[in-house]
Amino acid sequence: MTEEQVRHARDLLARPENTVTSIAKLLGVSRNTIYNYVPELKGGRLTLAEAPAAELPGPATPTE
Repeated sequence: MTEEQVRHARDLLARPENTVTSIAKLLGVSRNTIYNYVPELKGGRLTLAEAPAAELPGPATPTE
């Protein structure tokens, strides 16, 4: 995902009426991609809503 897509996904995820599935379809990516690039979702939407935008991490890096 591009930085713009990640920002867009985070903006959309801040609205409770949007689902990860609907955002993934809108952006043309899989749900897993959303979770990889917005890792704070793993803590739930509350974590995402409480985090200031400047402190949000970038995409998760795969570990081997």
